Amino acid sequence: MYSIDIKKLLKLNNPIIIDIRNISKYNNNHIPGSIHIDEYNLTNNPSQYLDKDNTYYIYCDFGNRSKRLVYYLNSLGFRCVNINGGYNNYLLER
Repeated sequence: MYSIDIKKLLKLNNPIIIDIRNISKYNNNHIPGSIHIDEYNLTNNPSQYLDKDNTYYIYCDFGNRSKRLVYYLNSLGFRCVNINGGYNNYLLER
């Protein structure tokens, strides 16, 4: 399983970060630079949102849903990395 710690993520140069939480949580606050893609849409039509040439860093609230989604997307040939602990861990580490 591919995963990354928030401190290492924030040191990367222009990572593509995807927030799969609901839109109201994203609009309330999110990891700077992240984009919102609903978990349902990303699960059911990943090719509409992802390119197999890029690496994507995905998070949810605590990292559990994003971990499962990363596993699924990687099985389809996408390069995805789970952000350990999700948004909650970002709040603790920033």
